[in-house]
Amino acid sequence: MMSRSYSNLLDLATGAADQAPAPAALGALRRRLPRVVTTAGLIDDSPLSPSTPSPSPRPRTIVVANHLPIRAHRPASASEQWTFSWDEESLLRHLQHSSSSPPMEFIYIGCLRDDIPPGEQDAVAQALLESYNCVPAFLPSDITARYYHGFCKQHLWPLFHYMLPLSPDLGGRFDRWLWQAYVSANKIFADKVLEVINPDDDFVWVHDYHLMVLPTFLRKRFNRIKLGFFLHSPFPSSEIYKTLPVREELLRALLNSDLIGFHTFDYARHFLSCCGRMLGLSYESKRGHICLEYYGRTVSIKILPVGVNMSQLKTVLGLPETEEKVAELMATYSGKGRVVMLGVDDMDIFKGISLKLLAMEELLRQHPEWRGKLVLVQVANPARGRGKDVDEVKGETYAMVRRINEAYGAPGYEPVVLIDEPLQFYERVAYYVVAEVCLVTAVRDGMNLIPYEYIVSRQGNETLDRILQLSKPKEKKSMLVVSEFIGCSPSLSGAVRVNPWNIEAVADAMESALVLPEKEKKMRHDKHYRYVETHDVGYWATSFLQDLERTCKDHSQRRCWGIGFGLRFRVVSLDLSFRKLAMEHIVMAYRRAKTRAILLDYDGTLMPQAINKSPSTKSVETLASLCRDKKNKVFLCSGFERSTLHDWFPCDNIGLAAEHGYFLRPTRDAEWETSIPAADFSWKQIAEPVMCLYRETTDGSIIENRETVLVWNYEDADPDFGSCQAKELVDHLESVLANEPVSVKSTIHSVEVKPQGVSKGQVARRLLAIMQERGMPTDFVLCIGDDRSDEDMFQLITSANCGDSLAATAEVFACTVGRKPSKAKYYLDDTAEVVRLMQGLASVSEELALAANPSENDDSEEA
Repeated sequence: MMSRSYSNLLDLATGAADQAPAPAALGALRRRLPRVVTTAGLIDDSPLSPSTPSPSPRPRTIVVANHLPIRAHRPASASEQWTFSWDEESLLRHLQHSSSSPPMEFIYIGCLRDDIPPGEQDAVAQALLESYNCVPAFLPSDITARYYHGFCKQHLWPLFHYMLPLSPDLGGRFDRWLWQAYVSANKIFADKVLEVINPDDDFVWVHDYHLMVLPTFLRKRFNRIKLGFFLHSPFPSSEIYKTLPVREELLRALLNSDLIGFHTFDYARHFLSCCGRMLGLSYESKRGHICLEYYGRTVSIKILPVGVNMSQLKTVLGLPETEEKVAELMATYSGKGRVVMLGVDDMDIFKGISLKLLAMEELLRQHPEWRGKLVLVQVANPARGRGKDVDEVKGETYAMVRRINEAYGAPGYEPVVLIDEPLQFYERVAYYVVAEVCLVTAVRDGMNLIPYEYIVSRQGNETLDRILQLSKPKEKKSMLVVSEFIGCSPSLSGAVRVNPWNIEAVADAMESALVLPEKEKKMRHDKHYRYVETHDVGYWATSFLQDLERTCKDHSQRRCWGIGFGLRFRVVSLDLSFRKLAMEHIVMAYRRAKTRAILLDYDGTLMPQAINKSPSTKSVETLASLCRDKKNKVFLCSGFERSTLHDWFPCDNIGLAAEHGYFLRPTRDAEWETSIPAADFSWKQIAEPVMCLYRETTDGSIIENRETVLVWNYEDADPDFGSCQAKELVDHLESVLANEPVSVKSTIHSVEVKPQGVSKGQVARRLLAIMQERGMPTDFVLCIGDDRSDEDMFQLITSANCGDSLAATAEVFACTVGRKPSKAKYYLDDTAEVVRLMQGLASVSEELALAANPSENDDSEEA
């Protein structure tokens, strides 16, 4: 029976989503074709030759979002054509205010908000492309319903705002049919990008949660695409996010971007925590930039809240209709001695309108002096979603407004004025101008630019100052009461921050915002205005695009491979000199060599990371076969104790290095020696009690007490808490062991203390020295390992320091397990490939031995 989950969702929409050839105008948008087209949709992605001349065209960014920043105007009759205009309230419309030099050209890809009949779509696409640089994506109506109103609004949007589908009424259970529509819609957007992109030069900037799997489609087609993603909604904590059935697919898709942007550090921290807990990825800060290493690619994290368009706001403030509306509102409220508090929110369950109304009711109950004087104007914009929860919010809001007005109103006075019809932008700005306090008390929100717009509007201009009858026009003031759970809260340090669920605390905050001294209101306003003015939408766009360019600057100097199927597809990116160790390449060198040194790590190299660490019979037999070849010297380097290695590997001529090289033994019959003078281990009495303290306070951690090494292992502990404890433990141990001859090192999932001067690099040096002492100049070196401790071996054997120990014609193969940044020049994918390589070399040794002694072969055949 065929699985309904689909093994390759990347190809889910291939048949239905194949688009007709691009319009002729698209040719102007493509400056040149990809380098070498091999198959439909695939290109030769080898690095550019340094000698290839590369023109410097005007920089261009393809902006992809669910909706185009366009308003479509339906024709009055069938004989007329569609007309269009820019949507001046769309954030994407204002990206051209970025201060890049030379100026950036923007191409927009997205859907129109109106349904265009299929017969008119080509003409509409042509008109939008020629006049607005916009490429519309026309989604089939059934996909639109399941993609946008289904998966986006029923699953992602509630979950990202911390609402779990605990019952069918709360968003609904996960529906794979809706998920497939989401993937199909993203595939259609990807096809539109492919129509216009020049992958060598263009940047692609994808916006918001509607298109979270789009980076995978684009990365699959062009491995070196310069791709940024910005999430405009919150990103939930890992405990919430992990409930999503397709959690890993979405994470891996986002990681196919080069730069991922968030409004706040909290959102970024939650994303990084999910990557650590679900994908085992760790992050680090490099020169102030947070980075993740993902299969050799560097994925940067950008934290920067979006801003407002200052020039647009100032233009609207100067409009005659704005001035007229402000004068009207002044007569309506200030002329009657009223003080206006303003709330502007969408009518949905996360904006906290009902909580704000309860706080207003509590304020009027506790402070009778404000009755008849204070008015809360609540502008309720239409909800972007639909469903039972929206209807419930509307009903609750209307009921609360009636109750408050009946309880505290009077003839000619309503304490709450609800405006539930869409306002034009200039009307909303007019309300900002007259409001003494702005309330934004959402229970969870992405960014929310209402506070920024309010601050700029309160700054006003000279004409508005006269209308407001300001005696001292320079002393502008504004007050904000904002929720702790909105994205702009961290940037508004002068606002009164509240927990919107605490009704009494919100009421107190509203009252304190009203009675605060005028001088302090001015100081807070000045501080906020300086920030908003300098961190506008142009600053945000410029900063993001500059970071995207910085992250992608070395793309042309990397070698890339695509691996994985479906939404697990990812690109491995490595230095040009880093390549896979080919069996035929090493076998030729192995056959030519007269004296060979083979250095092998054990755990993670010959043996997969597993609970059972003991080697298989086949692995032991393979090593024994290699050791029987008199041209070989095999050395096994491990962190395990010497008694354990002795029992596991009963091979006569194998060399062993235990506890990362402290103990050495060239052959099984030889005595164990130490790589450094005998050490005093009294430091264990100091270090072990400290480790015990952290073991007791970190559930899942253990202590491994070996002869010369103490290891605190937190592999089975909570990754975030374990990492935090590890950093603290390193500081603690370095402090108490400052006068001891030991080194404290933090590795992946462990902290270890060992004598100074002990490393696997010393093992490699000792092995080569032993062979030189025996008159065996080494002309073949193979070194394989998988973790940081093995990098010391790689560094030594590839450096000039060991040149005297090697023959002049020596061939050196330093190989790491897994395609990742390393000092090794070669890689093998996993332990299975390492074992196959060892078996192959053992077979070559047996073949060479038989060729050298044909009589033994004849005797065996006669027998």
